Amino acid sequence: MQPFRGSAQEWNDLLAALPGPHLLQTWQWAQVKQAFGWKPQPVFWESGGTISAAAMVLGRRLPLRGFAARASLLYIPKGPLLQWKDADLYRQVLDDIQSFARRQGAIFLKIDPDVVLGRGVPGEQNAPDSPEGKALESELRQRDWRYSGDQVQFRNTVLVDLTPTEAELLARMKQKARYNIRLAERKGVRVRTGTEDDLAMLYEMYAETAARDGFVIRAQRYYRVVWETFMRAQGPRCEPLVAEVSGEPVAAIFLFHFAGTAYYLYGMSRQAHREKMPNHLLQWEAIRRARAAGDTVYDLWGAPEVFNESDNLWGVYRFKQGLGGQVQRTLGAWDFPAQPWLYRLYTGLIPRILDVMRLRGMARVRRNPGA
Repeated sequence: MQPFRGSAQEWNDLLAALPGPHLLQTWQWAQVKQAFGWKPQPVFWESGGTISAAAMVLGRRLPLRGFAARASLLYIPKGPLLQWKDADLYRQVLDDIQSFARRQGAIFLKIDPDVVLGRGVPGEQNAPDSPEGKALESELRQRDWRYSGDQVQFRNTVLVDLTPTEAELLARMKQKARYNIRLAERKGVRVRTGTEDDLAMLYEMYAETAARDGFVIRAQRYYRVVWETFMRAQGPRCEPLVAEVSGEPVAAIFLFHFAGTAYYLYGMSRQAHREKMPNHLLQWEAIRRARAAGDTVYDLWGAPEVFNESDNLWGVYRFKQGLGGQVQRTLGAWDFPAQPWLYRLYTGLIPRILDVMRLRGMARVRRNPGA
């Protein structure tokens, strides 16, 4: 395990050469998090002159006093990146990051690599489990890692294979999705590429969506930093797509690209003209643009933890399912308690703090959607 001393481009190129390169491991994502109090520490593993693994470790000091004043937490979002079928390699990586967490004085280290546990909805036909994923899950339990109660990212997602032709992609969609795409086109919905001049409007639309649908978002500055960083970046990048009716913005998404994968991270809409199905046309345009950019997979970013109507993501999942994607179930986030008793204290306290923050955040958004 060695510290990385190269440039942003060299880091992103390194990631792109490893199995499962992910947007949240890029240099640009680390810079976003650094702007909000995290310290990025890129590291890599080398064997025989070849880089075999890498991790962008994010660290954060906790505002504690007394003997725990130097306590911190560490997080490797969607990493480490390596060939997880290689048991010797992942055991070495786990050994090293556990030791690193202890040396850093961390309360715990969180990882959530995209290690596949299975594909498809459990219980349905063509929903195989992954032996490699189950083996790693068993290894983590033996090492006293804990399945995290704080799943920062979505554990499961829906992936659209972009390698077929456009006609084949449309044919794979549910009939209702195809109908809604054509309806939007007939009703005059048009999609354009957004610019930085649109960002204030898009955040206001996002805040309106959050207030309507009951989820919490951050203050505008956070999203401006994310969006501007990737809109200006070379390599990993993003483009806002804005759906309009007679020149009026009614819905939008942010489409991110990195190492052959497109990502749908943020979506927003107004109540006006929802019957014209702008969201379906936006997703179809995103698919077309991702293919044109050379991407082979479109990650729709999020599927239910439990695949029934009790899950809060069920309605969103049904929309994504209609686009012809396949569910991918992953390992999820796991915590290594480097200081077990502090970890128990932290995990007992933090959910209550987060509940208060969510309530305050929802109240703030309702009072001032553009803040």
